[in-house]
Amino acid sequence: MSSLSYLLLFVSVVLVVATFPLLLELFVLSVAALLPQGRLKNGETKADEIPIAVVIPAHNEEALIGRCVESLLAGANPAMEILVVAHNCTDATEHEAEAAGAKVLVLNDPDRRGKGHALSSGFKASLKGKSQAVLVIDADTVVDAGLIALVQKRLQAGAQALQCRYEVRNYQDSQRTKLMALAFCGVNVIRPRGRARLGLSAGILGNGFAVHREVLTQIPYDAQSVVEDLEYHLALIRAGIRVEFIDSAAVRAEMPKTAKGARTQRARWEGGRLRMMKRWAPDLLVAVFRGRVMQIEPLLDLLSLPIASAVVLLFVAACMPVPWLRIYARVAFGVLLLHIAAAAFKGVGFWTALKALSIAPFYVLWKLWMVPEIWRTSRLDAAWVRTQRESLADVDSADWNSIPAVCDDLHERSLL
Repeated sequence: MSSLSYLLLFVSVVLVVATFPLLLELFVLSVAALLPQGRLKNGETKADEIPIAVVIPAHNEEALIGRCVESLLAGANPAMEILVVAHNCTDATEHEAEAAGAKVLVLNDPDRRGKGHALSSGFKASLKGKSQAVLVIDADTVVDAGLIALVQKRLQAGAQALQCRYEVRNYQDSQRTKLMALAFCGVNVIRPRGRARLGLSAGILGNGFAVHREVLTQIPYDAQSVVEDLEYHLALIRAGIRVEFIDSAAVRAEMPKTAKGARTQRARWEGGRLRMMKRWAPDLLVAVFRGRVMQIEPLLDLLSLPIASAVVLLFVAACMPVPWLRIYARVAFGVLLLHIAAAAFKGVGFWTALKALSIAPFYVLWKLWMVPEIWRTSRLDAAWVRTQRESLADVDSADWNSIPAVCDDLHERSLL
């Protein structure tokens, strides 16, 4: 073989190794998510038999906290209490939360930033009372009216941890939010549903998850990274605790409509995941080699690239002068289409998905531009940065309601 042949083989192997965990994860979970759901055995327990505390971490959320509390109170019962953790707030979050009917824990400590600190303090405060479980709801969220009762029922039936269906509330606001709704359905509905069908841990998505008191006693919530939900879920998996999935009730959160807010959020999520991969992948790999087969799926999930990144690599693979690699790329694109179709069918609908995918190429370019920032966020010393809230009047030069504006924005940054 010539030097060029060895180089092509090396690049081909790298492309396959980089993309295969995601493809296997998507194929298995998408197929499983389409399988019929088994009948849940919740028994005849009363929904209000287990006291539960709803903890809402809030940092400068005066605009949305009242709506969140009101949606929770709409499905409240005497066994539920709402605690808002006003964390390093400089606005009227505390006042708005109290006015809506919640208890407020004021946590002012500039040296302790990030959602993990707020949750840890909220959990400790809640468990000093009679609450037997804690449900986490983000401040920008509204919940289904029957969600509280369903969570209580599943916990009463023996669930140790739960994750509710997590969707985008404002998906009609812009092309960006429509695309995010499709992505959310894939990540927050199809994948956890597939895991639930296979008897695996559904995962913790940061919003709409509940943990029993006994679990919090055994594994305190000490996750302080920028992706504290993923960090805590990995700790639960290591302890053999399974998170169950609630598919019949949802929490719906506001997503950024413009590039500025989305950029902060996306960098935090993906940089944090990269950090967790560096930290946890070796431990999970060792566990798999020791025979803990249930660790295979969490390992695949941790090693999976974001879909946009995988699309770029698969496009390169499809252009390589290597016949078997081109076949692999075609099969891979088929798997991605299967996953997207499952998300569209079970979530946003075919036409909404089709419209959202029309701007996917611009999204891929935007993600490539963000790679340096994602890498910086993956460092151990990276700080948590709050996602900027936007009003309807906010205008950004890269608002994806206007495709020409996106092109102009990318051109200015030398991406086109």
